[in-house]
Amino acid sequence: MATSTAHNVNLEAAMVLTPPPLADYLVVAPLAIGFVFGALCLMTRKNIDRQPYIAISGLVLMLLADIGLFWHVLQNGTVVMTMGRWLPPFGITFAADMLGATFALVAGIVGLAGGIYALEDVDRTGRRYGFYPFLLLMLSGVTAAFLTGDIFNLYVWFEVLLIGSFGLLVLGSEREQLDGATKYALLNLIATTLFLLAVAYMYGMFGTLNMADISRKAAGLRDNGPLFTIAALFLFAFAMKAAAFPVNFWLPASYHTPRIVVSGLFAGLLTKVGVYALLRIFLTLFDVERDALAGTIAIVAVATMVLGAMGALAQNDIRRLLGYLVISGIGMMLAGLALGSQTGLSGAVFYAAHSMVVMTALYFLAGMIGERMNGFALNEAGGLYSRVPWLAAIALILFLSVSGLPPFSGLWPKAFLVKASLDVGAWWVAFGILLTGLLTTIAVGRTFAFAFWRESTRETDDTDTTRPANGGRAVAGSLIALTLLSVAVGIYPEPVIRVTDRIASELLTPGSYVDAVFPAEEPMVEEPSADEGEAQE
Repeated sequence: MATSTAHNVNLEAAMVLTPPPLADYLVVAPLAIGFVFGALCLMTRKNIDRQPYIAISGLVLMLLADIGLFWHVLQNGTVVMTMGRWLPPFGITFAADMLGATFALVAGIVGLAGGIYALEDVDRTGRRYGFYPFLLLMLSGVTAAFLTGDIFNLYVWFEVLLIGSFGLLVLGSEREQLDGATKYALLNLIATTLFLLAVAYMYGMFGTLNMADISRKAAGLRDNGPLFTIAALFLFAFAMKAAAFPVNFWLPASYHTPRIVVSGLFAGLLTKVGVYALLRIFLTLFDVERDALAGTIAIVAVATMVLGAMGALAQNDIRRLLGYLVISGIGMMLAGLALGSQTGLSGAVFYAAHSMVVMTALYFLAGMIGERMNGFALNEAGGLYSRVPWLAAIALILFLSVSGLPPFSGLWPKAFLVKASLDVGAWWVAFGILLTGLLTTIAVGRTFAFAFWRESTRETDDTDTTRPANGGRAVAGSLIALTLLSVAVGIYPEPVIRVTDRIASELLTPGSYVDAVFPAEEPMVEEPSADEGEAQE
């Protein structure tokens, strides 16, 4: 009787979570900050001049929380926090490993740069219709997607970031924006439906949606369950969200329609959430299925990168050109997933972080070019080198970086991916990477020649007085800061390489992630009954 009582007491105690250490609250701090400051912006919607300062204060605090979380994970390993009083796998779990913490940190940098750029890119009408609340909502959703430990809540945070992105996309209600938003919404709705079907299918098989719990149960169900079908559904859904071939046509049809700051944030953040989800699911949950699908993923990767670069060559609009470069970069990341080696995964994660920074900066650059040319058509561009030589220097750095040329940040991940391809004999993947680099160099070189080197083809230099002047300190400061980050990483890549190598190692050995969520249970010690104690005496 005493033994049964002790067992029940221990069982009840196991259902009660002890308060987590204060540092563990860093996992949810960026999300909480984003929602709180987004609400504050809504509360001050009638005082639109105050909104930017509230929002930027929130973005700074989110970045500081991301830095703190990254440093804590770097020093102590995966950090786990479960909401409420329910132990995993029943509770809502947030789990930040190096992959999630790194992506959240880079997202915080990009989000802050976007908030500062918007001081001059978003007019009073845009603020009145909720630019800053939508920005904070979207960034909160992106960050939470990187940090959630539950597959259903990954779906929830996808929906949160999509709500914010829809609001940003239609800001202004121009015909072109509504057309782009319709295409964006339709294709994302299809991808979300497939995602939800895969989640339902998974729950029916595993009886849980906690990613660590699924990881440890997958091996036992692999012979009896259709895990390959579930993995294929996830691949198609997230490939569509990441704008991979052949479901990438929605991106160049929509990313050129909103404000430049919105396009830059979309290019830097949204497609990378799809890439993150693919890395997480196929390496933490379905590693065997990834091996079976590696050939398909490799074909998709090469087609995405090469056709994206070719699409960029055919564009006359700078914004559409950059949209195809976003697609091309997704192919690079998928190549690392297909290769599945330490070097390949390290290169994929490195390239994702590089792309988040550089693609955002390129859209910001396009905004400044378009402001000075009063449009984005390359056939009407020219003369910018003589008018703004410092902008020409920035453009040259970013164009070399996105092409993967030294000494900037794009060089190292491409070198890693080429090496990983040759190590496993996938010479055609290495050839695709190198060909993509060549085509990208031609595309951006053509842009530089048209916009900066040749003489202006315009008879006047009139600018559009109905839009903010994209040439002030806020716009220039955010662009220069992101460019300098690319330069710094290119010149001194060792810290980033150490981080991405560790991420690749953790992805290849997901046991550490699972153990962090489900720590080894201490053996239960039963207290002796009164009769047993007297007998011992």
